[in-house]
Amino acid sequence: MMGHKTVPKMAEEDVSRNFRALVENADRKFARVRDLPALGRAQSHYFHKVFKAYMKLWNYQQSHRPKLVASGLNRWEIGEIASRIGQLYFSQYMRTSEARFLLESYVFYEAILKRRYFEEERKDLSARSKELRFYARFLLVALIVDRREMVLHLAEKLRALVDDSKSNFRETNFKEWRIVVQEITRFTKADVDLTYVRPLRYCAMLDSYPASQTYLARFHATKLFKFRDALLASYHRNEVKYAEVTLDTYRMMQCLEWEPSGSFYKKRPVETKENGFVVDHTLTSGIIDMKLAADMADPSLPPNPRKAVLYRPTVSHLLAVLAMICDELSPECVMLIYLSASGGPAARENVAQPENAVGSSRTSKSKLLGRASQEQKSYKSEPHSNGHKSSGGYYDDCLWLGPRGGSGSNNLYPGDLIPFTRKPLFLVIDSDTSRAFKAERGEPVALLLSPLKPSLENPSSADDTAAALNGSQFTFFLTAPLQAFCQMLGLSNSDPEPEVYDEAESILSASFSEWETILLTSKVLNLVWAQVLPDQFLRRLILRFIFCRSVLTCLSRTEDDDPYLPQCHPSLPDSLSPVSKTVQSTVERLADHLGVAKSFHFSKT
Repeated sequence: MMGHKTVPKMAEEDVSRNFRALVENADRKFARVRDLPALGRAQSHYFHKVFKAYMKLWNYQQSHRPKLVASGLNRWEIGEIASRIGQLYFSQYMRTSEARFLLESYVFYEAILKRRYFEEERKDLSARSKELRFYARFLLVALIVDRREMVLHLAEKLRALVDDSKSNFRETNFKEWRIVVQEITRFTKADVDLTYVRPLRYCAMLDSYPASQTYLARFHATKLFKFRDALLASYHRNEVKYAEVTLDTYRMMQCLEWEPSGSFYKKRPVETKENGFVVDHTLTSGIIDMKLAADMADPSLPPNPRKAVLYRPTVSHLLAVLAMICDELSPECVMLIYLSASGGPAARENVAQPENAVGSSRTSKSKLLGRASQEQKSYKSEPHSNGHKSSGGYYDDCLWLGPRGGSGSNNLYPGDLIPFTRKPLFLVIDSDTSRAFKAERGEPVALLLSPLKPSLENPSSADDTAAALNGSQFTFFLTAPLQAFCQMLGLSNSDPEPEVYDEAESILSASFSEWETILLTSKVLNLVWAQVLPDQFLRRLILRFIFCRSVLTCLSRTEDDDPYLPQCHPSLPDSLSPVSKTVQSTVERLADHLGVAKSFHFSKT
C-alpha cells in the first residue's frame, strides 16, 4: 500500500522537474531570438526553433496540468508562457510585416486577458511585473491591429494596475510604469481626437476605383517596379509615441498594409467581441482553443510590404539598415524611405516664420495665381544639376537625428543617400529642411517633400508644439487626408455629422478616381513616377500628395516664397497642378460642403 502511495508523488516530482527543464530551454532560446537584430531576412529558422520549444512546453503543461498545479504551478506562470508566445509572434511580425503573425499575437494576448491568468496573484512582485509587461505589450499589438476600443480598455486597466502597484508595493519604484501610462494616454488622445471614418490601411473596397481599372490594366512603362520594402524612421523632440512607435511612423505603418476584406472597417465594441481572428493554424493548432471570426482573414491579399521601423536611430544605424535592405532588394523592386525629423539648428533659422493665420488675410486672385505659377516654374526650372539653393549646398542642410547639443555626427545630409540611389527609391521627407533633398544627384528618385512649416487655423500653434501634440501635418495628409484637412481647419469630431463626413469622403474618392485616370493616361508623366504608378500603395500616396498640395496652395496667405507648400520631384503633369481646375474644384467642393470656404481663396480659371 505504501509503495502505491509514493508513485503519484514521484510522478508529480518528475513532471515538475521536466516542466522546469522545458521552461529553461524555451527561455534560453527566447533570449537568443530577442537579442537578434530586429532586421534581417535570414532569421526565420531561429523563430521556428524557439516556437517549437514553446509549443512543446505548452502542450506539456496542458497534458500534465493537474499534477503541475498540485506541485505548485501558478496560473500566472501559464499566462507568462502564453505571453511569451504572443511576444514572439509580434517580434516576427515586426521583422516580416506578415499580417498572420500580428493576428496570432493578438489572439494569444486576448486569450490571456479573458482567462485572467495574472489577476489571481496580487501579492507577488514578480507576478505583478509580468502582468504589467503583459498589458504594455498587448497595448502595442492592439494599437497596430487597430482595435481602438480594446486599446482604451487596456489603457484603463494598466492605469489602475499601476496605481494598485504603488499602493501594495510601496518599496518599489514604479516611475517607469507611470511614464508608460502617460505615453499611451498621450498617444490615444492624439489619435482618437479625430476618429478615422475609414481605415488607414489600404482597403480594396474604398481605395480601388473601378473607373480607372481598365487604364491600369493597360498601363505600361519601361521597367515597372514592385514595392516590397520600406524604411520608416522618425526623430523629433517630445514627439507622440508609445513604446518605440511614434504617431507618425504608426500612421505610415498602417498606410502601407492591406486591410483584410474591409473587416477592420466594421468596428466592434470590446464587450461584444467574443472572437478574435482567423489565423494560420499550421503553427498554433491546439495551443489556444478559440472560436475565430472568419471575416478577419483574407488569404487572397498579397503580402504586406516589409517595413523596417526605426525609433530615434543614429545616423550610422540608419545608413547600415538602408545598406542591408538595398543589398537584398531585387532589381525589379523599389524601396520607400520615410524620414520624419527636424532640420539642424542652422537650417531651422533659414525657415521663414508664419506671418498670418489661415483666413486672417486675403490675397488677391492675381497674387495667388502668380505665386502658383512661380511655384510650378520652380518645379521645372530649379537648378537641380548642382543641387544648390540660396541657403546652402547639398551638404549644408540636413536632418537632425540626435539629442540637443549633439555633435555633427547626428546630421543626416542629402548626400548621405546618394549611394543608395543605385536602387530605385521613393523618398518621403517630412522636415523643415525637406527641400534640401530636392537636389538631384545620383540616379533619379521619386521625391515627396513636406512644407517647411505647417498650416494651422491658430497661428500660435504653427510650431513644434503642434507637431509634438498631433504628429506631422504632412504625414497626416498622406495617411488620412480628410482628417488632416479637418484638423488643419480646427474641425473636431463632433462638428460634421456622420452623413456629412460620408459625403466628404465621397467627394474625395470621386476626385481621386478621376486623378488616377489622368495619371494613367498622361502622355507627359515622368518615367520616375510611371515606373511606380501601378503599385497601389505608392499610387495612393501620390494622389494624396496632389490633394495636400492643392489644399495648402489654396489657403489665403500673403507670402510669395511659400514655406507652407509641399513639393515633389520630378514634376507631376500640369493637368494636376495645385491650381488646375480638375484639382482645385475638389478642394472648393470639399470646403463648401464642410462650411470652411472662407479659409480659402480659389482662383477662377
